[in-house]
Amino acid sequence: MTAPIRLAIIGMGKIAHDQHLPAIEGSKYFELVAMVDRHGEAEQSIPFFGSAEELAASDLKVDAVAVCTPPQVRHDIAQFALEQGWHVLLEKPPGATLAEVVALRETAKERERTLFTAWHSRYAAGVEPARRWLADRKILRAKITWREDVRVWHPGQDWIWQPGGFGVFDPGINALSIITHILPHPLFVVKSSLSIPANLSAPIAATVSMRNRLDVTVEMDLDFRQEGPQYWDIEVETDAGVLKLSGGGAVLSIDTSEIAEDASELRGEYPSMYRKFGALIRAEVSEVDVAPLRLVADAFLCASFGFVEEYHE
Repeated sequence: MTAPIRLAIIGMGKIAHDQHLPAIEGSKYFELVAMVDRHGEAEQSIPFFGSAEELAASDLKVDAVAVCTPPQVRHDIAQFALEQGWHVLLEKPPGATLAEVVALRETAKERERTLFTAWHSRYAAGVEPARRWLADRKILRAKITWREDVRVWHPGQDWIWQPGGFGVFDPGINALSIITHILPHPLFVVKSSLSIPANLSAPIAATVSMRNRLDVTVEMDLDFRQEGPQYWDIEVETDAGVLKLSGGGAVLSIDTSEIAEDASELRGEYPSMYRKFGALIRAEVSEVDVAPLRLVADAFLCASFGFVEEYHE
């Protein structure tokens, strides 16, 4: 049998505890050998380090790392990891800027190591069946509604409001990772409007208009101020009906009729994501998709050309 891939998690925040640890624990491909975080201390019988440099200076054998830090510091950590000969998984968003991720792709190629931009929402149960269904249809238009209460879903995450923290695009980029996967042609931004609180550096709400070369339009509505029902929905109107992905891609319906996914699809986003990471490492290849990040960057750029609202409570 092939030995498990020895993995360290760098950045022990909410997403690492909620998603990465359970996925790794249930994986036959990976063995968790270390945790790295500049704050806190060991929580279980796993070696704990204050930095990637401390991990590298130890005699612990590591094959790969999952970088789960805030995006502002991800590039330098991932660059250091690749220089150590470690394969790298980048939580979403994979970097604070598009150029950072492209630079990491070049380092991974030079070092002959796997770099994986892990867009976890693409592994939601309804996403791949939706992509297959849309492949044979004429797509007319699409709409994204991603409205959630930031106080419920991102408590204490102050970094999200700082420069490079993405604000409402931190969850919104999940929708972009899905739409760029299920639609057959690349999108580009034609208009965007951002609502940025006066004392913060990232948007609390945004509207973005996109289209592709065939003039298929995609309208996106993001809002962190949502109370009551929460919405993570994508609707795609086609010549054969309206496809809807709800629950962040978990539920697929066509013209209000829910579609039962094949049992093989129901594996969970993060377990499936780690299976893909393991397969990429075994195949000695990378997967670096920057399409969702490019759309976010263009949304900020287009907003700077047009209308940026300063939001006050």
